[in-house]
Amino acid sequence: MSGKKKIIIVGPAYPLRGGIANFNESLANSLQKQNFETEIVSFTLQYPSLLFPGKNQKDYRSKPPYPLKITPKINSINPFSWFHTANYIIRQKPALVIFRYWIPFMAPCLGTIGRRLKAAGLQTVVITDNLIPHEHRPGDKILNRYFLNSFQKFVTLSKSVARDILKEKPSAQVVTSPHPIYDIFGEKVPKNEARKLLQLSENEKVILFFGFVRKYKGLHLLLEALAKEELKPLNLKLIVAGEFYDNKDEYLHLVNQLNIKNQVIFKDEFIPSEDVKKYFSAADIVVQPYLSATQSGVTQIAYHFETPMLVTNVGGLSEIVEHQKTGYVVQPDPKEIAFALKHFFENRRYEEISSHVKNKKHQFSWEHFTKQLLKLASGLQ
Repeated sequence: MSGKKKIIIVGPAYPLRGGIANFNESLANSLQKQNFETEIVSFTLQYPSLLFPGKNQKDYRSKPPYPLKITPKINSINPFSWFHTANYIIRQKPALVIFRYWIPFMAPCLGTIGRRLKAAGLQTVVITDNLIPHEHRPGDKILNRYFLNSFQKFVTLSKSVARDILKEKPSAQVVTSPHPIYDIFGEKVPKNEARKLLQLSENEKVILFFGFVRKYKGLHLLLEALAKEELKPLNLKLIVAGEFYDNKDEYLHLVNQLNIKNQVIFKDEFIPSEDVKKYFSAADIVVQPYLSATQSGVTQIAYHFETPMLVTNVGGLSEIVEHQKTGYVVQPDPKEIAFALKHFFENRRYEEISSHVKNKKHQFSWEHFTKQLLKLASGLQ
């Protein structure tokens, strides 16, 4: 026995891919640095293939960035596995169990496990990425209610999600702490070197749209902005780096219709961790033209690489990006996006804004986040 207090995180982790898995691994590593024993109890099946719009849920190209204990146990659609998982966690006698919640589909599975742990007297906290999903489905409210009634303590990454929880469950204990900065993607590389790796010209003005492409992420707004007359003299180049979870043909048709085919590069695939630095180091600015959002890991990757940002004023994005300092905050409208891009490039603001990003990024440390989280737990500080 190590004598260390044990914390179990319930949520996706390697070889499952994506931002939530990355977050869980970084959180476990941060807790280990604070002398806790950690384990991530992950999924054997996260989504049935019918409900997963991407090409593959797992990625074996990248290895876990830290030495972690990851135990795949949960089948999201098999209730027997939920009880088996709960019993497994109870046997570990953890001081705290941290759940991740990001979509109502997971409510029956995670809520049931949470109720079993509560009955066994275990302490639980939920990190809630979203309560109200970006893409609504029938039954979301009922599923959320079941989940919320399974727990009492919540950490949110934005004030908007905290408001959503308290509206549904006024008795909940809620702490808000911004999404920490990822430290798993390596260091920034010189811009000219990154551009060579991506076969881009050193003198091009490069915009990056990064991450899975879904309707709510508003890529069509950015494409329409790129076609605006006032941006044509700048000859901007847009890289769309991420797998399409939406109908790609609609976007290709829009690009042709707007006559911007020569300005857009589509990298329609999941970007492995070791390649992320190429894209953020090569970009002049990262644009998130979202129609809805609570918070975004993409913003925090931009902070890590000290890349200027342009975000829309939806959800919690404006809580993280300071207008005219670390980037631009605009309405989800092609005209406003185009105006901000014109202002950024014509006034050559890259160095100035990048400097502000560098000065602010220390506010988003994992140490700060874990301290806020542990405030909700008894006997761990």
